[in-house]
Amino acid sequence: MDGSILLYPSPGRGHLASMVELGKHILDRHPSFSVTVLLLSTPPPDTHLIDPVSATHPSMTFHHLPAISLPNSDHLSSSPANFILSTFEIVRLHNPTLHENLVSLSKSSAVKAFVIDFFCNAAFGVSASLNIPTYYYFTSGASGLASFLYIPALHVKYPESFKDLNVPIQIPGFPPVSPRDMPMAISNRKLEVYSYFLETAVQMAKSTGLIVNTFDSFEASTLKALRDGLCVPDGATPPTYCVGPLVATGGGTKDGDERQECLVWLDSQPSRSVLFLSFGSMGVFSTRQLKEMAVGLERSEVRFLWVVRVPPPHDEARRMLAELEPRVDSFLPEGFVDRTRGRGMIVESWAPQVEVLSHGSVGGFVTHCGWNSVLEAVCHGVPMLAWPLYAEQKLNRVSLVEEMKLALSVTESEEDDGLVSAGELEERVNELMRSEKGRAIRDRVQAKQEAATAALSEGGSSLSALAELIQSIKARSSEVDVPDLVTSSLGVGGDLDSASTVTIST
Repeated sequence: MDGSILLYPSPGRGHLASMVELGKHILDRHPSFSVTVLLLSTPPPDTHLIDPVSATHPSMTFHHLPAISLPNSDHLSSSPANFILSTFEIVRLHNPTLHENLVSLSKSSAVKAFVIDFFCNAAFGVSASLNIPTYYYFTSGASGLASFLYIPALHVKYPESFKDLNVPIQIPGFPPVSPRDMPMAISNRKLEVYSYFLETAVQMAKSTGLIVNTFDSFEASTLKALRDGLCVPDGATPPTYCVGPLVATGGGTKDGDERQECLVWLDSQPSRSVLFLSFGSMGVFSTRQLKEMAVGLERSEVRFLWVVRVPPPHDEARRMLAELEPRVDSFLPEGFVDRTRGRGMIVESWAPQVEVLSHGSVGGFVTHCGWNSVLEAVCHGVPMLAWPLYAEQKLNRVSLVEEMKLALSVTESEEDDGLVSAGELEERVNELMRSEKGRAIRDRVQAKQEAATAALSEGGSSLSALAELIQSIKARSSEVDVPDLVTSSLGVGGDLDSASTVTIST
């Protein structure tokens, strides 16, 4: 064995799934390594993602860090902003136990590299104190990485928050971006999470390397800017390894061995006739927005498979219901389900997305533009209708719509709290599913599907990048000298964050 590669994912479902796919990819191509995935126990990890992997990849083990008590559990809400903030904080609080476990694992197996999710930035100081080569895994695409690494430059260029500016933001290798399309955590310095993002960007530029879930021909202009050093203007950019697209291969269902009802329903639908609507693990809408969506879908007369969640607890219509766990039908127009029965299907909360997108009946995908969803659509040749909700998803939309031309976009009302009207959705759905413009998008997506397959084939760019990454890990492994826990200057009682503290002045 060549030793062990440690992976440290953040607790978000999409991030955990992507990191597990990276581990599987490494083992499939370089089985002389073992892979250990370090799992945060607070909050508990999604075992649905983990259990099947242990059976198919015995060289991948899952090591649970001890649970910790949180000083403020209010952060653990379903709000994306709170979830991001709590993730950074939870990782930081795990640093003492991470330090102990890294030392212990290094004694039992030669640790060659530590690969961390960018939300796990607080761990960088721990691994640096132990002289372990540390790579960041960026679960989004090169466009997101470029904007992320460019945060320190934006920090200097814009002394105040730029969320309300009326001029586009210029990011190397990327089309001009409206300030409204920038992640709020970057454009609004008043948010508590801003300092976490700024610090992470600085630390990423100091890492051994950056691993990105994309492929060279998918985001060529952005990758050129990254590799030319334009996104880190005051320093060197670490080697960037594009090893994607890493997506789940499907198989299995959430609720047992029975084939999901929605897949059986798809079997009876005509080829490429069904529009699939799904908005990720945190995508929820108000009752008002759900009703607009329902009306738009009904008027379009397009066949649809729609994953619907109940509105958030603060939604007025939900507060008025007596049921603690109401059904989604309660928030849709009266009679909608009956009127669309046969050509439409509602699925509550969750659907096997990979299996749905790979089904021959699916001809379009309304997506929140989460990167896993984007790659899954591309890998199965499904054109997209972009409806971003949070995080970097609006940046992904800019790239997909304006540069790659792999998607159409819904238009949100600026005057009405971002509402997408029934008429707008009806028009865009028909454009995607029935127009020449939609067919042209489908052709481009299918060309990218072929390029993705080529990237992961022998001699392809992504397999070559993975080989370069493994060579980098082997070359640096002789430098690893993990101090003993007792003698380490950053023992359990020490300041495990001090190595990752940065200061930027304007």
